Amino acid sequence: MSQRKDVPVTCDWREKPFQAGKAPKENKTKLYTYKSNFTWKDIRTEKYKSAGKGWADIIRQTLIGNHGESAKFHLRYFEIASNGFSSFEKHRHEHVVIGIRGEGTCIVGKKKYRISFLDTLYIKPDEPHQLINPYNEPFGFFCIVNAKRDKPKIIR
Repeated sequence: MSQRKDVPVTCDWREKPFQAGKAPKENKTKLYTYKSNFTWKDIRTEKYKSAGKGWADIIRQTLIGNHGESAKFHLRYFEIASNGFSSFEKHRHEHVVIGIRGEGTCIVGKKKYRISFLDTLYIKPDEPHQLINPYNEPFGFFCIVNAKRDKPKIIR
């Protein structure tokens, strides 16, 4: 299936792009008020990916990117439960990861980085990476990516 260039690709790589067949919402200034417990008003919590193996106990919230914005980036909040992890993957787009809650580990290539509150990690294009929570508390982080991005290639 070919991807329409005017429809943003979602992180979970569904066969049908986000809002397929619907008119885009109006691009307008909007405040997403923080509620509590790392949730925001009018922002839904989603599965990390719709299906597949190689990841566990991770959720996401897309704060900017799924609400009609014209931004060339998406801002997402991910939270990994204790002993959870993202898939080990690479792709052509880059990432910025900013620690917000607890601590976690990011494997990037052959290096490991420990990420704590407000630590910021840039992951270059085509660099294999995985986020892991080996600790007892949730690990939450903001992730900024290109609005138009390629499908990840799973490493293992």
